[in-house]
Amino acid sequence: MDLLRGDEAPAEITLFAYGMENALGSFYTILSERTADKDLGHLFTKLEGIEERHKKMVFELYSDIEPSGMGLHEFESKVTSQVMEGGFDIEGFMKDNEPHMQTSPDALMVAMMIETQAMDLYLRYADRSSEARTKEVLFKIADEEKAHLTALGRLMSEKA
Repeated sequence: MDLLRGDEAPAEITLFAYGMENALGSFYTILSERTADKDLGHLFTKLEGIEERHKKMVFELYSDIEPSGMGLHEFESKVTSQVMEGGFDIEGFMKDNEPHMQTSPDALMVAMMIETQAMDLYLRYADRSSEARTKEVLFKIADEEKAHLTALGRLMSEKA
């Protein structure tokens, strides 16, 4: 909970969320490059694609908040967070969890845990925020995390 102050403007929240989506996408890219299992590699690539789509949604949300704001390239240059969704550090999380992501069902379980943590984090920040519009943005992003959980549940059903 020490990643944000609680008084961030909506545009700041979108930068923060975009950074977390970007870091999680990088995590999945690293995993896809490390695995020798083609099916697992395809799954990690699919999960990375989900994060790319979520980044697009977050940028669109930013564009709605700041219609005369910066373009995508400039927006991305302002992203500083290297923390994954859920507030996890990539290196530490990789060290602790990569051994538990050697099968598709296990990888999906970890992905679902990350998305659940992210949804919880956004909801906690919404509760903590003093800005009404920021709360609205955080609730919107939390809803997207919920949709990710639903998509991951469908993937889990396919892999089971």
